[in-house]
Amino acid sequence: MRTETKAKTSTTDMEVTSIRLERTLKEKLKNLSGNQGYQSLIRDILWNYVNQKSGDYRPQFAQTDIRATVEAIAQKDESCVLTGKLIQAGDEMFLGFTIHGDLVPLSQIP
Repeated sequence: MRTETKAKTSTTDMEVTSIRLERTLKEKLKNLSGNQGYQSLIRDILWNYVNQKSGDYRPQFAQTDIRATVEAIAQKDESCVLTGKLIQAGDEMFLGFTIHGDLVPLSQIP
């Protein structure tokens, strides 16, 4: 899955915030962050959360992200995650199982 990343903000334009983390959580974040740095990883995680909760989050998937599909009928208007094509309520569609365990709407293949 590809997610749209927020443009990098200069650290001089950021506010300093203190947060207390369990030592093991901080170590795991450091290990996961690699060269990115754990503070940058935390910002990315927080932006993803805020975007998801605000409705601004629009994940992008590639065909290679889809592991399997099942036929379905749309219960409400949806957008195909691969093409952006509108899938109207009542239309036949596919549900795609992704490599990350997501279940996503897919338009019918012509």
